[in-house]
Amino acid sequence: MSLSVKICGLSTRETLEAALDAGADMVGFVFFPPSSRHLSLETARALGSVAQRRALKVALSVDADDETLRAIVEALKPDILQLHGHETVDRVAAIKAMFGLEVMKALPVEKATDLATLPAYAAAADRILFDARPPKGATRPGGLGAVFDWRLLENLALKLPFMVSGGLHAGNVAEAVRITRAGGVDVSSGVECAPGVKDIEMIQEFIRAARASEELTVR
Repeated sequence: MSLSVKICGLSTRETLEAALDAGADMVGFVFFPPSSRHLSLETARALGSVAQRRALKVALSVDADDETLRAIVEALKPDILQLHGHETVDRVAAIKAMFGLEVMKALPVEKATDLATLPAYAAAADRILFDARPPKGATRPGGLGAVFDWRLLENLALKLPFMVSGGLHAGNVAEAVRITRAGGVDVSSGVECAPGVKDIEMIQEFIRAARASEELTVR
């Protein structure tokens, strides 16, 4: 199975078009006001129409309530809801049932014990995204450019598709894939020239590097 490449935190038509033209499988849009990548619903609607049928649209939210999620779904019409907060297993299951969309749950990883909740979340979600645990006091749960120890995912027995995120860039994505055997990679800060500002050349370089690592995947 080929590697899924996700470019997250896109906020302009120019960078979205660059990601799509370079062959991104998923394009992510952030709905979390503390983030520099946060989108208005109007912008999301416009960008969503550009991405339609060219890549899977992923809506990232953080502990959003039902009303907020409904507004996001109406505006973006996403294929996948990415839950990047402290959503419980029951909340993940409820969101999946409520919207009838694929749900990807992000799990923060710093040490082996952080994987203890994985079986329960895997039973409720459709995909898992492993991301670096944010430092204490961080205002955002991801997109911080932090890397976790990928060896924690070696020989992971998980039937669900999973992706790796956290500090990825063109120079280390092949190593992340080699160690984790992940079926997908997710990048945000690693293709930015400034916080929240995507760089077209960095997007293209990342996707090229990720594609070059595809033969290393087994999922």
